[in-house]
Amino acid sequence: MAQRESTTLRALVEEGLRRVLGDRRTRGAFRLRPVAFGGDGLHPDVGEGDWDAVRRRTYEGRGE
Repeated sequence: MAQRESTTLRALVEEGLRRVLGDRRTRGAFRLRPVAFGGDGLHPDVGEGDWDAVRRRTYEGRGE
């Protein structure tokens, strides 16, 4: 393509980067949409911040 357009590979890469970075600036900041799900919160066997219990329940019945 560079040869066909009588330019250098470097010039093509620089132009591509300018376009991509320019598009990102005009899009604005990414915002995660709010999501929620129904339920009654944590399972009674899992206390707040008890990641070992969460891990055990996640893998319960899988593997060995």
